[in-house]
Amino acid sequence: MSRFISIATMLAGQRRRIIAIKGGHGMIRRLNALGIYEGRIITKISAQWMYGPVVIRVGTIDVAIGYSMANRIIVSTSEISA
Repeated sequence: MSRFISIATMLAGQRRRIIAIKGGHGMIRRLNALGIYEGRIITKISAQWMYGPVVIRVGTIDVAIGYSMANRIIVSTSEISA
């Protein structure tokens, strides 16, 4: 079993640490501006049906990102307790 999954495959309510971001400089820069970067702990709030936006909590802020972008953000499989 893999030790890493994407945010898109997480279940709502799970907290995970971001391990890597598989994207270009523009995508990484945009995510960094939203407070999403390697080593940061995020919580998945919800996902829309049929590859819609994914809502995650970064610190105290809720951020909606596209499904394909969420699929490129890799997190650890071990859940972090609150």
